[in-house]
Amino acid sequence: MTAGSIEGMLQVQLINRLDALRGAVSGLKSRGSLALVPTMGALHAGHLQLVAAAKARADAVAVSIFVNPAQFGTGEDLDAYPRTLEADRAKLEDAGADLLWAPPVEEVYAPGFATTVSVAGVSEGLCGASRPGHFDGVALVVAKLFNQVQPTHVFFGEKDFQQLAVIRRMARDLDFPIEIIGVPTVRDEDGLALSSRNAYLSAGARANAAALPKALNAAAEALLNGADVGATLDRAKSDMLRAGFTSIDYLELRDGETLAPLSTWRRHARLFVAARIESTRLIDNIEVERK
Repeated sequence: MTAGSIEGMLQVQLINRLDALRGAVSGLKSRGSLALVPTMGALHAGHLQLVAAAKARADAVAVSIFVNPAQFGTGEDLDAYPRTLEADRAKLEDAGADLLWAPPVEEVYAPGFATTVSVAGVSEGLCGASRPGHFDGVALVVAKLFNQVQPTHVFFGEKDFQQLAVIRRMARDLDFPIEIIGVPTVRDEDGLALSSRNAYLSAGARANAAALPKALNAAAEALLNGADVGATLDRAKSDMLRAGFTSIDYLELRDGETLAPLSTWRRHARLFVAARIESTRLIDNIEVERK
């Protein structure tokens, strides 16, 4: 296959060069609105739910797959991150996506690349504290994707809620004419949020990982019943450590709009957690709201 071409009889266009992307995007936008679903690949049902939401909202759907080196820190799993392009493409074909933008690193970050994007406020604390520079890398690549694909709508999963907040802030501040849409977290039968990193877990760790959503839900129920925030979070941490988690990066109650820390429950609050089981870091969050 030549760079940027359409392979075989598949309907989804696989494009890996920017010059080819420009023409393909122009053709899709002639049909009306264009949605973008940014991913790093290793697609699972959560990603496909984003594609389904995009198809319901827009006239055409583009999906990007790019394992972004700018958002991985020293010692993180950049090299080990799963890369399953052909399997991902088949899933997107079944899901009805129109375009797959899968550029090599040098197409996104040319030699001498020197620009940065930083979003203050919502990027601080939580994953921003334990992964310095991570959200700068996220904001940079998403800004580039916005300029490359020029979508009218973009869909992100709420599992990465801090990331969603960072992107919303960046889009407002930089005047991107794009609607940013969050899609509820897709979960397995035991409540664990779907994630590409779940594949790293041994069978035993995968079973024990269900303690994370269980602890979150128990903490949310306790807070809604008036329990003390500090004591409730301590109890949830203890439950997770007893279940086999090796460490907890954070477990916090924060405002769901500003991400400011909360010492007491109030409307629009969310619980945020990042914890490690075996060598895998899992994140999750849930809304703490009366139904």
